[in-house]
Amino acid sequence: MNRFLSAALCFLLAGCAAKGEVGATQTPIRFLLTFDDGPATWSLLDKPSTVRVLETLADNPVQPGIKAIFFVQTRAWNSGGSEAGRELLRRQHAEGHLLAVHTGTRGSHESHVHLPREALEQSLADAKGDIAAIAGAPPRLVRPPFWAYDESTLAAYARAGLGMLLTDLSANDGVVWGINFSLRKRSNLRAQLERLGGRLPVLDGVTPVVATLHDVNSHTARNLAEYLRILVEEAQAAGLQLAPKPFYDARADLERAALRRALQAPRNERGASYNPPLLPQPASR
Repeated sequence: MNRFLSAALCFLLAGCAAKGEVGATQTPIRFLLTFDDGPATWSLLDKPSTVRVLETLADNPVQPGIKAIFFVQTRAWNSGGSEAGRELLRRQHAEGHLLAVHTGTRGSHESHVHLPREALEQSLADAKGDIAAIAGAPPRLVRPPFWAYDESTLAAYARAGLGMLLTDLSANDGVVWGINFSLRKRSNLRAQLERLGGRLPVLDGVTPVVATLHDVNSHTARNLAEYLRILVEEAQAAGLQLAPKPFYDARADLERAALRRALQAPRNERGASYNPPLLPQPASR
């Protein structure tokens, strides 16, 4: 078995064995907010959903000035591959958010597992180059589309110098079949918060807890302030202590926390670090 995959599975088992440890230790948690699949470049309403997300992160009743990681599609025809998409990527970086790799292919949301090795490595290189041209430095994080990965994709990420970041909490807003709203926002996140456990690492006196939404979902974008409030309220209801600032508000701190939570290549100087307890089973080709 590939040793990257072995490390991931070992950490998963350790997390299951130590379920509830976060709540027991009462180390304050801080939400590490992430968004997938964008940027969204069009809308039937007054503005694209990615724009709404950016506006809410900047100005909301919970914590103004929240910074997030956007796992972006840099070349998808309906996303970062258009001029409107590139302008949104530039805006995300200019407003202090962190850009990371989701896809680097012209097709939208193409699975890394199904790409031939050469095509996957070229797509990762293209995405890194696209982001570096905007941010001034290549990204260090990747999240696979459909959350699908295998030994080969993990090895490709390692060769590209990318750490794979999955999640602890999901809004379950990524798969939309005609209806893009949820009647279970609160109960869904509460259940996941109550299950939160494992040997989650502490950085700068807080435990980074990864939460994932989709900025391409117009319902999510319109109701993001509610999601932020639910995360805070339900964490408190679940007995979890929150940091004075419950969300990250500086890009450098956000990136350090994400790298601490990401699965790194063993040859990286950081070594293999903890991967989230909701690590899905790897896909098989």
